[in-house]
Amino acid sequence: MKLWGYVASCLFAVALLSQAVQGQQPPEPRKLTNNSSNAIASTPDFGAIANGVYHNTAFGFTCKIPYGWVDRTPEISEDPSPDSNARKKSILLLAVFERPPEASGDSVNSAVVVAAEAASSYPGLRNAEHYFGPLTELTKSKGLKVVNEPYDYSMGAMQLVRGDFSKPLGNLTMHQSTLVMMEKGYVVSFTFIGGSEDEVDELVEGLSFGRKETPAPHK
Repeated sequence: MKLWGYVASCLFAVALLSQAVQGQQPPEPRKLTNNSSNAIASTPDFGAIANGVYHNTAFGFTCKIPYGWVDRTPEISEDPSPDSNARKKSILLLAVFERPPEASGDSVNSAVVVAAEAASSYPGLRNAEHYFGPLTELTKSKGLKVVNEPYDYSMGAMQLVRGDFSKPLGNLTMHQSTLVMMEKGYVVSFTFIGGSEDEVDELVEGLSFGRKETPAPHK
């Protein structure tokens, strides 16, 4: 199964969980490194979390993590396969959730998931919009409906393609937006899940690309 298929299954499962956990502490700063003896030098940097922000210099973006959210990237990305080639092709960069996936709750468990897949895994893939073919097919198989077909989406100077989905969960509705870009031979997908369109948009606003200028000190 391609990485996105695995991630989508995880997201769909945690979205079915209920009752929010109160009083959680913010996640500890995390730095992911590829310690495997089979590591490939050309594998992109896994990135790091510090002060509530995930930084990835390889793909040139940062993503704010809401206060108190939990990081489950190491657990979800564990791969017992010794095939370093497979690891190079499919990389889970970030998977954070409003509450632990194992905790029950009465609301949608909001999440942000960032993944990178080698474009070579999809023969004939020419641009980010084409990636929504297999992505939409998969989300539909999980019971989500398309709210907005793929459309161009600008974030500063970066041009991405965005698609929006939703799924009723009893009295709740799960909203999902996925943004996709192609960079350095990889398809990078940013998936945001929330209990409303406004919440998803707020999470999307935490994503930014390029270097931010440091404000000049006041004189």
